[in-house]
Amino acid sequence: MKKWFSLILILAFALVLAACGTANNENEGAEGNGDANNDAAEEKATLVVGASNVPHAVILEQAKPILAEKGIELQIEEYTDYIFPNQDLDNGTLDANYFQHIPYLEAQIAEHGYEFVNAGGIHIEPIGVYSKKYDSLQDLPEGAVIIMSNSIPDHGRILTMLEQEGLIKLDENVDKTKAEIKDIVENPKNLQFEYDYEAALLPQLYEEGEGDAVLINSNYAIDNGLNPLEDAIALEDKDSPYVNVIAVRKGDENSEAIQTLVEVLRSEEIQNFILEEYSGAVVPVSGE
Repeated sequence: MKKWFSLILILAFALVLAACGTANNENEGAEGNGDANNDAAEEKATLVVGASNVPHAVILEQAKPILAEKGIELQIEEYTDYIFPNQDLDNGTLDANYFQHIPYLEAQIAEHGYEFVNAGGIHIEPIGVYSKKYDSLQDLPEGAVIIMSNSIPDHGRILTMLEQEGLIKLDENVDKTKAEIKDIVENPKNLQFEYDYEAALLPQLYEEGEGDAVLINSNYAIDNGLNPLEDAIALEDKDSPYVNVIAVRKGDENSEAIQTLVEVLRSEEIQNFILEEYSGAVVPVSGE
């Protein structure tokens, strides 16, 4: 009886040892897999990019799977204003932002001392003139009220467009990209300019019938259901120098991840998507 009892104890002890050995092997395997997973995670770069809802975030979503194939995980943070994307890029919350054109970027750098650079131009959004009252700029009456955003860097492009349409004349000694209301030297119709509004509010002012004409950036127009090609009574020339760019902190423009992002956004696949999605209301560019 004692022999049987001793044999049972020996077998039980052997089973315990076997179980411990299996557990240890599993733990070692799990640790090994964990190391492999960590290595894989380290190999995959993550880019956090701030963008306006439309068209910037939409374009980035289209680029996301292409970037994933290249080992870059794209995280998109959407913004509805023009202030916070640069603040968040400056404080490190973002790796890059994609919402602003070159004159605005340069003005922000000058005003706030941001150490930003343009990593590459992606597209142009022609600014449009919208009116509930008139079918063309030539129909605007004496003293017509023109509503613009309070973004001074946009004033030059707006005033240049109005000059090209023959409504005003600017001081020929002024850089047209930096022109302001005070630089108007001829105003035959005595147009009145109001520019105390955030750009995001302009579609609402248009819908409410404020002013005689409202100048709206294409991203806000599209985001509010307007078609710049059909609804605008005038549209900025597609050769506009106001290219929307990828902005990064100085030095980051040389990183492989940022260069890959710009490369993908300029690729034929993404350019074709922009053309098909926005039918000319957003125009892709292949260079800066």
